[in-house]
Amino acid sequence: MDFSGRHAVITGASSGIGLATARRIAELGGKVTLLARRSDVLGSICAEIGLNARWVSADVGQQDQVIRALDEAAAGHGPIDALFLNAATEGMFAATPHYTDAAFEDVMRVNVASLFWTIRHVLPAMIERRRGAILITGSLAAETGMAGNIGYLASKHAALGLAMGVAMEAAPHGVRCNVINPGFIDTPMLAGVPESFKAQMARRVPQKRIGTAEEAAEVAAFLLSDSASHVTAQRLAVDGGLLGTLMIEN
Repeated sequence: MDFSGRHAVITGASSGIGLATARRIAELGGKVTLLARRSDVLGSICAEIGLNARWVSADVGQQDQVIRALDEAAAGHGPIDALFLNAATEGMFAATPHYTDAAFEDVMRVNVASLFWTIRHVLPAMIERRRGAILITGSLAAETGMAGNIGYLASKHAALGLAMGVAMEAAPHGVRCNVINPGFIDTPMLAGVPESFKAQMARRVPQKRIGTAEEAAEVAAFLLSDSASHVTAQRLAVDGGLLGTLMIEN
């Protein structure tokens, strides 16, 4: 994989898979713009990565902020060649009868509407240059059912549908769109999970372990690179085999 001369924009880039992907693309010679809300964290991260890294503070759930951030990214590092839409929110955890309108609207705005706003803004320039790769962070919840978080589940199914539609529209113009579906990955989202519960999670995975952000980032970088030039309209699980198997515990 070689990102020399390429500019990648990554949302949700202040931690976890987004941060690991930014670091990996920079290692591969690319220019990266990190988008997230925490400007203090982003500044120190970019100083660590080096001159090829820039940052813009933005809340992807606010359309004006995300559009401004994309324009600033292009002004600073040039046309956007790779777009990794990784930012998301979990929403609230509640049975469907108790799930609130406000929580549902919030998760759909961040996890679905922000994807639409961002892709609609960036795609025309990619089509004009006949070059570009878009990657969306999905979830195993985009491929199956899940109880107790109807907003998140609906949003990730919607994100998958959006990605497939964009992929088909953009394919004749040399632009690709794919989805990465992380499984149980060791990111800050798991920081508050008790170790005993993490052990239970790991036992459910055929590989018997939780994955790392770096492992997911390697796949993300591949899908955003020219090494995946004939890969589009695909969703790829990075989950140690969890989605594709039926585990029977003894």
